[in-house]
Order: sequence, then structure tokens, then C-alpha cells
Amino acid sequence: MRLGRYDTSKIKVRSGGASGGGARKAGGVGCGTIIIAIIAALVFGVDPMQTIGVLSDGQGTAPQVSQQSGLSEDQLCSSGPYAQETCQAMTSLNETWAPVFRQAGVQFEQPELVLYPPGPISTQGCGNANSASGPFYCPADMGIYIETGFFDQLAKMSGTDGDFARLYVMAHEYGHHIQNLTGISDQVRSAQAQNPHRANQLLVRLELMADCYAGVWAGMNRSLIEAGDLEEGMRAASAVGDDTLQRGSGQRINPESFTHGSSQQRMEALKLGLQSANAGACDVYFEGS
Repeated sequence: MRLGRYDTSKIKVRSGGASGGGARKAGGVGCGTIIIAIIAALVFGVDPMQTIGVLSDGQGTAPQVSQQSGLSEDQLCSSGPYAQETCQAMTSLNETWAPVFRQAGVQFEQPELVLYPPGPISTQGCGNANSASGPFYCPADMGIYIETGFFDQLAKMSGTDGDFARLYVMAHEYGHHIQNLTGISDQVRSAQAQNPHRANQLLVRLELMADCYAGVWAGMNRSLIEAGDLEEGMRAASAVGDDTLQRGSGQRINPESFTHGSSQQRMEALKLGLQSANAGACDVYFEGS
């Protein structure tokens, strides 16, 4: 995908790292919750912060993310090829979604891109994680957390090192930011609390909606798509499907434990957004729910 140069005047970027105090609670989340979340991330491909969000009672004092590198936003974005690409993607995502919010009369606020080195990471309100958790979004501080080394792992999982596979992941996490701004994330958490038996089903719908939003972003920038991009995106979506991840870890495929959707569902969600290029099409995941 032919992205333009990143513009640090149009994006928020900071560095992140561990702030220490591993046993501290954040948003009512203790070490046990963090461990559960990271195990879920490793086995099922779950966004750990979303697992934490479901388990947290929303109380407690959040640890602050330390600014370890002291680098400027431009230096952070130019610190490596993946960092540059991630900042380019953030610029494009902001430029694409901000007008959509304006047209809908909904207040828009940029998320913050947090680039962090391998190792532990502390968020401002969603607890602690580490690079094994992969990219994630924290609604409490509106941060998209990226340890760019994950993209090498994604290439092995999906069998492609094409840029669109990585951009799909970024756009998916941005989709969670959209859900946060529009209130759908809060509605889902409330529905999960009221009906715990549907918690996973609702989480799957939330994740598929984020996949759809990723496709909408690509569809609204169709002129930038290059040959092979769509195949790369579909292979990435397939690689992170719950059934594929369970099969790859030697487990029995159990749809009731799905949290992101099957490979087929994730590919269909990405395709729906791409073909429609319309955020309203993604509402289908919560129609009549």
C-alpha cells in the first residue's frame, strides 16, 4: 500500500516502557489478571487489554507509562522501517477517520501511538503487558501500543511479509479506538456484565467490527492499494482466526471459546469493510443483538 510520509504534526507518538511495580494494580487489575490475559494472548490471539477490561472493576490507580527513550516524535517514527510505516499508517488513519466523524457530528479525538521496546509495558489505566501480547489498544489512555518486533512474528504466522498484513493489524487496533469514541465498547462491556454467558459472543462481534473498520479504511484509500495487498490482508486475517490459532497450538477447536472469530469470519469482516468503504456497513455485527 502506497502510504505517504508520516506527519508528526498530525499524530501523537510517544515511547513507552515498564514503570516498575509489577505487583501494583491498574484499574482493579492485579498480576493474576495480567497473567490470564497474556496466556490468552499467546494461546488464542486475544487482545490482552480487552481481556483485562472485561475482568477489571475499573477501580484503583493506574501506573504511569515512563518516557524512557527521550526521543522526539520524529526520532521515534524514524527509528526503524516498521516504526516509519506505523507512523505513516497512523497519519493516514487519522486523515481518513476524522472527516467521517465530522460528517456524523461525533467528536473526534486522535489516539496516541505508543512505540515500545521488547519487554514489559505499563499502560495508563489498562494494566501491564509485554511484547508477547502483540499490538493492543487501551481505551483508558486511548493508546495504540506497538512493539514492532511483533510484525516479524506476524510474517511467520501469515506466510507473508507484505506491508498490508501489518497495516491491517494497525487499522484493526484503530478500529477499537473508533468503538471507544462512539461508545460501542462501553455498551458491549455493559452487555457482558448483564449477560456473562454471552460475553465471548459479544467480544467476537466487537473484534469482527474492528476488522470491518480496518477494511473500511483500506476501501476509502483504494487508490493506494497495490497488487497483492488484498491477498496479504486476507492471509493475515486468516492467520489470526481463533480456529487457526487453536489448531496451531494443538488444541481442539472450540467455537464457544472464540474471542476474535474464526479465520473465515475475520476474512469476511475485512472484505465487507473493504468493499463497502462505509463505516455504517460494520453496524451489521450488532444489529438485533
